[in-house]
Amino acid sequence: MWLYNIGIILYAKSIALAARWYPKARLWSEGRKDLFERMAEAIKPEDRVVWVHSSSLGEFEQGRPVIEKIRARYPDYKILLTFFSPSGYEIRKNYQGADYIFYLPADTAKNARRFLDIVHPEVAIFVKYEFWINLLAELRKRGVKSYVISAIFRRNSVFFRWYGAMWRKALRTFNTIFVQNEESKKLLAEIGFNNVVVAGDSRFDRVAEIARQAKKIDLIDRFRGGSRLFVAGSTWGPDEEILIQLINENPSVKFVIAPHEMEEERLARIESAVKGGALRYTRCTPLTSFGSKQVLILDTMGMLSSVYGYASWSYIGGGFGVGIHNTLEAATFGLPIAFGPNYHKFKEARDLVDLGAATSIIDYKQLARWFAPLRDNEVYLRKVSRLSREYTQQNQGATDIFLKEIFER
Repeated sequence: MWLYNIGIILYAKSIALAARWYPKARLWSEGRKDLFERMAEAIKPEDRVVWVHSSSLGEFEQGRPVIEKIRARYPDYKILLTFFSPSGYEIRKNYQGADYIFYLPADTAKNARRFLDIVHPEVAIFVKYEFWINLLAELRKRGVKSYVISAIFRRNSVFFRWYGAMWRKALRTFNTIFVQNEESKKLLAEIGFNNVVVAGDSRFDRVAEIARQAKKIDLIDRFRGGSRLFVAGSTWGPDEEILIQLINENPSVKFVIAPHEMEEERLARIESAVKGGALRYTRCTPLTSFGSKQVLILDTMGMLSSVYGYASWSYIGGGFGVGIHNTLEAATFGLPIAFGPNYHKFKEARDLVDLGAATSIIDYKQLARWFAPLRDNEVYLRKVSRLSREYTQQNQGATDIFLKEIFER
């Protein structure tokens, strides 16, 4: 335990030092200045608080349907939303579905006590993971009803190692552990956890809501015109290299590329490499004439999920790096999906591949071989699209399982 505590202190100090040079570290550090004072000013002693913690933006989207149904069904509660990462907090700090939104303090024992004294939650909900040892110990000590939702466990996780006793003890905090699959339940049973419910993944509920609330975007509609549209989301450099080849070999198809990072050099490289011409979304106006331009670069945030609704095919980036990004936002619109080779740790991606709704590629030749029949055979395209859409529909409902167990038992 002492090693963990030293590690937390060193991590916080290293972030403070890195803040001099790195913007994300600066946001992490500055976002926690006067944190307790700001929380104490906002949260009243008489508030009935449900605390929902999301590590970052992806986990927030996973927890969002839970937050919004709590607000709709149980209006007596105030909802506190915390983030660990700037990529979550800075984008969603003005989210209207929660009453209070803050960074989570560094997980020292003193901070854990002070945080919970101020917050005094009746219920604590952790989305997917982030098992902070001191916070969980303090929740356990205070008898706060605590849950983890949409969790997934793998045999190589620290909980199943000989040195994982501290982490197994942390799991004892949770009244119920909601997992995505049977494999996770079996693994937890091996180390003595029987308070496990296979509820699925609330991201399916979230993407279903995204599809229902998808925005109409006139600019995208005008850009697509009478052509069919291919949308590539959250792309990185290696993704873009092979996508540019696909674009240049398919001049009759329109493409939207949404890079994961918006560096000027990357955007300019895409613009110069596309033979059919490219425009940036932020440089377009209602009067823009797209003419024969083949590519629209989506150099803005918050639109990609709606843009998928205009597409016939999709590509998800990240698979040539640490792992692919969100496939479900494309699948909910019934899109065939391609991505790079690093997808195996994502259950939904494996499922989509097994169903034939998605494919993994390692180079341009494989991407072109996947795309050609989907481009040229309408019957085949409809079949793959149906598989993709039905998969997301059949896996909805996790949010209702969570809420029934947490608030109605």
